[in-house]
Amino acid sequence: MPNRFYGAFDTERFSGKTDAGDFRTPFQIDRDRVLHTPAFRRLQNKTQVFWSGEYDFYRTRLTHSLEVAQIGRSICHWLKFSGDPLGEDFHIDPDLVEAACLSHDLGHPPFGHAGERTLNHLMAPYGGFEGNAQTLRLLTERIFSAKRAGMDPSRAFLDAVLKYKSLWSELKSEGKLPAHHFLYDFQQAWLDWAMGGHDFPAELPPGKERDSFKSIECQVMDWADDTAYSLNDLADSVRAGFLRIERIEAWAEKQGEPLGEGTPLGELIGSIRKRKVDPFVGSRIGKYIRATTLVRDVNFLSGASNRYRFRLAIDPAFQAESKVFKKLAFEVVFLSPQLKQLEHKGNHLLHRLWEVLEKRYVTGGSIDGQDFQLLPEDAAAEIGQADSEEKKARLVCDFLAGMSDGYAARMYQRLFTPDFGSIGDLIG
Repeated sequence: MPNRFYGAFDTERFSGKTDAGDFRTPFQIDRDRVLHTPAFRRLQNKTQVFWSGEYDFYRTRLTHSLEVAQIGRSICHWLKFSGDPLGEDFHIDPDLVEAACLSHDLGHPPFGHAGERTLNHLMAPYGGFEGNAQTLRLLTERIFSAKRAGMDPSRAFLDAVLKYKSLWSELKSEGKLPAHHFLYDFQQAWLDWAMGGHDFPAELPPGKERDSFKSIECQVMDWADDTAYSLNDLADSVRAGFLRIERIEAWAEKQGEPLGEGTPLGELIGSIRKRKVDPFVGSRIGKYIRATTLVRDVNFLSGASNRYRFRLAIDPAFQAESKVFKKLAFEVVFLSPQLKQLEHKGNHLLHRLWEVLEKRYVTGGSIDGQDFQLLPEDAAAEIGQADSEEKKARLVCDFLAGMSDGYAARMYQRLFTPDFGSIGDLIG
């Protein structure tokens, strides 16, 4: 049964090519293209909270993305099950939402958000670095590495991953430090195409106001990501011993958060005592899914697509609970000396790798008078053909951002650790 929720505007591809003759829907094609790429597979060795490889059962960017995709699909089914205005032939496509959820962290570099901040600092002279902007770059320009080409996404899919819609230079010119949440300046054409050529109205200036303007699929993906981040990552923190009952109680007292029976923190502590954190998380995920409803909206794109005719409304009680859990994890786990020490290590690795690669391939051309070939042949050749330092730096950044945690550590050791470098070490 055709889904009337989407039209030709939503399924159009940037190339103009059609999907006629394929047994799959356009959004199933988008999802499948993402699943079969090296960029997606590399997420299995990229940090979520704890360094990948530290323990087998901790979540990585890959398992996090899979969980976000499952939650996103479930939200679609819940909204359809809830009825009006959705139905069998008019509903949010779960394959489209799954594709967005699977893709939402593709551009994140090694070593988590610390790695993202490091690359943004290093790329400041060349237009910055941002994980979501890098995801857009992969999908539109580089995800098929052999061809150095993008995956020709549909408009609805591309828009579903556009959490941020402000350019780096726009934020910089307005005095808003572009620390994160921006697109690269050269991605303007993709943003224009995703918006169907419509200009943003004056009431949506660059920054938070514009970034809050999201398609319904992007909103579903965002809440699914928040759900996984505030609940699943919490469970890992309990297993790792970072979230112990006494720490939660001390934090709650400092924050003035209630701990009594029936409160979110009280129930979390109860689940830890009973050693039933996983059932607690599973039950909570179901509640977060059922906390969503659709609200009709009118805006400058609501006439062009049903994707902008609706907003995702979330029960305020569960929004507040999610914020408490995220704040708990951030202040007790992410700011702990143990994790900050690991972040410092990742920062150091990326700094040293960037210094030598920038000197060799962007600004200097040689190191101590020698042209060492430090990058794979195809990457070095592409950088050599770039006609500006900015483009060369962006390609070096692409290489670093695409590394897994383990690959970055091994390359660092090959370059800077004297006793590392047997034939076994040099492979991979």
